[in-house]
Amino acid sequence: MGLRFLNTLRRELETFEPLSPGKATIYGCGPTVYGHAHIGNFRTFLFYDLVHRYLAWKGLRVRFVMNLTDVDDKTIKAAKAAGLTLSEYTRPYAESVIAESDILGIRRLERYPRATMYISEMLWLVGRLLERGLAYRTEDGSVFYDISAFPEYGKLSGTDLEAGRQGERVVDDDYGKDDVRDFALWKGVKPGDDEVGAAWDTPWGKGRPGWHLECSAMALSELGQTLDLHLGGEDLIFPHHEDEIAQSEGATGLPFARFWLHVKHLRVEGKKMSKSAGNFITVRQLLEEGVSPAAIRHQLISAQYRNDLNFTREGLEGSSKAVGRLLDFEERLAGHPVRPDAASTSLPALSDEAVASFTRSMDDDLNVSGGLAALFVFLNRTNTLLDATPALAESERNRALAVLASLDEVLGLLEVGHRARNVDGALEEWIEERIQARTRARSEQDWAAADAIRQELAGRGIVLEDGSAGTRWKVSPHNG
Repeated sequence: MGLRFLNTLRRELETFEPLSPGKATIYGCGPTVYGHAHIGNFRTFLFYDLVHRYLAWKGLRVRFVMNLTDVDDKTIKAAKAAGLTLSEYTRPYAESVIAESDILGIRRLERYPRATMYISEMLWLVGRLLERGLAYRTEDGSVFYDISAFPEYGKLSGTDLEAGRQGERVVDDDYGKDDVRDFALWKGVKPGDDEVGAAWDTPWGKGRPGWHLECSAMALSELGQTLDLHLGGEDLIFPHHEDEIAQSEGATGLPFARFWLHVKHLRVEGKKMSKSAGNFITVRQLLEEGVSPAAIRHQLISAQYRNDLNFTREGLEGSSKAVGRLLDFEERLAGHPVRPDAASTSLPALSDEAVASFTRSMDDDLNVSGGLAALFVFLNRTNTLLDATPALAESERNRALAVLASLDEVLGLLEVGHRARNVDGALEEWIEERIQARTRARSEQDWAAADAIRQELAGRGIVLEDGSAGTRWKVSPHNG
């Protein structure tokens, strides 16, 4: 049947075929870089990664772009409060998104465009919409999209225009638009915008882009007039993605994106994540606590993207053990004895069935929970076979290892888990320094300090073994 996605645009499963054979263009809505990205953001980014990896695994050449929003009300307000320019304030957060993505094994994308680098493209788009009678100017230098001039408005979300624009991101919009339902393409300059570098000269007055405009300009510039896939969180369906369609199709007269996929919200310990609830968690925080990147990755990809995912500390422990089992299995399989005269086993059939089962699940709207199940069924059955088989034919073992590596090309769990077991020189130096500090604490009978250092090392996946010859350390076998 082939790969199928639930297309939000038509609310049904559709077989995915790219517009250009062998190539796929994808745009994913990225974060607003006014603070460190949280685990809800990274559930979305890891979904993007699965789409990217799976399409590549299926043999497609993928061009994937994810924007970084570095100019909007939030970034301007934060830059003002910090006494910095917009660029100075947002740059570290933009860089941290990419750095933390690298740590979690998210493949580098083709481009990470920042909105402030595409002002000329945005001005062209606004000018085009004005020319086509789809936008109008106001006295303060703002430009608004006239949604009454775009009959298809609402086709993605099914929104009733008579109900207004509930959930609009900018709620203090006082730029004098004709209709409450219209949205800002360009916003006239406000006091303080200039001081942080958030104002640009235009034919209709000084100001800055509207949030919705930014994504349309970057997507069209980087990927062309019609995208294969547009991805984002479910909260972006309306108004953001609805507005992107209106802007883009209004300007080009062509379909903007053929498939729209939306990720469900993440919950933390059964509750909506928020700072007021005390359950707002960033990836940065988890990494500083010593949580394994592979455990974070495993938990955040463990549910199919349209299903609920409840992120829990207990779940992280389970994810760590799951990745540890995979690493142990790979090591056991690679080290299992081989003999030229070994009898044939069912391992080739197990390997083939693993690939087939994995593909069936992933082709079904990227059902990664089924894909993970296929992998662990392969692990369990192969372990049982190894228990009963003294030696394998080398070709059978190598085929099974190749299948394991192939499935991980999509899942990325072994890839990230291997990094934790390979200790670099800087980490080794730090470990030795902490062991020496613990030894001093023990000699001074400061047992609380010694225990705290042991726990600190354990948080980084380092296990200590005290003996008559001193203290030795090793990487935990379950430090996925």
